[in-house]
Amino acid sequence: QVQLVESGGGLVQAGGSLRLSCAASGSIPGLNRMAWYRQAPGRQRELVAAITSDGSTNYVDSVKGRFTISRDNPQNTVYLQMNNLKPEDTAVDYCRAQKTWADYWGQGTQVTVSS
Repeated sequence: QVQLVESGGGLVQAGGSLRLSCAASGSIPGLNRMAWYRQAPGRQRELVAAITSDGSTNYVDSVKGRFTISRDNPQNTVYLQMNNLKPEDTAVDYCRAQKTWADYWGQGTQVTVSS
């Protein structure tokens, strides 16, 4: 089993920044892809950004140039640096970690961007 604990969410004004962290513990060997998803009220959960164990990244178009995902393998932690936040970024953000045959989710952290 892998446990994921997110932190760093909060309330920020439009144009501001937040840094989300997701710390993994438990059965760490084999963790490959780690990612951030978000779910806004009344909307489906969507992928925001992902990073593989070799450092390859991908982003949803709406956050390209504003968000950066990074990974500290020795600390088993993935980060999401969010700059120039917009009200439409308001959502609950979830961390996801994947092995070949297993899938883990964190409990979520609220990000609220005021206009």
